[in-house]
Amino acid sequence: MDSSNSTSKVNANRLFYASCFALITTAFSFAIAAGILDQLKTELELSASQAGLITSMWFLGFPIAMVIGGLIYHKVGGKVIMQFAFFAHAVGILLLIFSGSYMGLLIANLLIGLGNGCTEAACNPMIADAYKGNRMSTMLNRFHMWFPGGIAVGSLLSGFMTDFGIIGQSQVWLLLIPAVIYAFLFYGQTWPKAKIEEAATISGNLKGMFTPLFLFIGICMALTAISEFGPNQWVGLILSKSGAEPTLILALTAGLMAVARFFGGSMVAKFNQTGVLLGSAVLATLGIYLFSTQTGAMAYVAAVIFALGVAYFWPNMIGLAATKTPKTGALGMSIIGAIGMFSSSIFQPIIGGWIDADRATAKAQGFTGDELELISGQETLGTMVLFPAILIILFTILYFWLKNKESNVEVATA
Repeated sequence: MDSSNSTSKVNANRLFYASCFALITTAFSFAIAAGILDQLKTELELSASQAGLITSMWFLGFPIAMVIGGLIYHKVGGKVIMQFAFFAHAVGILLLIFSGSYMGLLIANLLIGLGNGCTEAACNPMIADAYKGNRMSTMLNRFHMWFPGGIAVGSLLSGFMTDFGIIGQSQVWLLLIPAVIYAFLFYGQTWPKAKIEEAATISGNLKGMFTPLFLFIGICMALTAISEFGPNQWVGLILSKSGAEPTLILALTAGLMAVARFFGGSMVAKFNQTGVLLGSAVLATLGIYLFSTQTGAMAYVAAVIFALGVAYFWPNMIGLAATKTPKTGALGMSIIGAIGMFSSSIFQPIIGGWIDADRATAKAQGFTGDELELISGQETLGTMVLFPAILIILFTILYFWLKNKESNVEVATA
């Protein structure tokens, strides 16, 4: 796994499968650790704000590890970053199982978040370096399908374990299975070298990042992340009052996103990255609009359209940074991912504030009970339509910007 080895010794497929199991560990931690939080809150007599701080540690560790991992990727290599990821995952998981204290749970979630961030920091550039052209887009999409796919599988397994009386921290043992598998698959492997020499230096990365195109991609990433994670966090809460089954909505969304990402490479080959992102923004806008206006069975239709809209956002934004600003290298991809996570954490309390304000308005109008929750929630979802709607404009600009750039390159090389 020494980066000085020749790329002919790189077993790209084994590295890819190892990456997938590492991302499944991330997804399981999201699905299962979040699922047992309510029970731990009761057992340890935690306040809502304490439980919220425990959850926030997961989101805090993620971008910290992504940025640091991106900075050191070409210095220490992906091997070392994934060794730390396994250490952080293993210690975090064991702490989550055996810790009976508030401080222990805070540290556990922070460590798991760091392990998750290291996975993104190491695996995204590895896939970008191991594969070329449209094959790279295909594999990035198939790697990222395991986040929603892992959440869907993890949620189902958690449900089965609950049915069999395996509850709370006992479920966390499940996280160790994909963690041990990825450690075994990564063991002794050679990692691919950077395709472009400048991509392997921090100065080259920074030069590539301080460009109008990369900064524009960063703005788009902030909006794509909140378009995906914003509604996903609140839809269940809101739709539970509309006659739809929230867990089914979330499972349907996650499952469809995974399937869509499996075929992501074909979509990029047909419509190119910006074309796919523009189409995704249109579908996401329509999906969130339907969530804000429909109830009952139509909520499932909204979920299908929303899932197909947001499915291609994350992997293709990472892919866009890799292909259109290649000099930014591993650091560029990590910064783009970190922008997405920071955006999600910043906007969540803002969205919560919108819900509180819309609830107060609906209450003043005389609504009560489930009707109050549904009307105020749908009003907030109506505001959230702004995020993907702005993206339609930005991706249209980006589409013509890149088309013009490619035309200029063709003229210059003619």
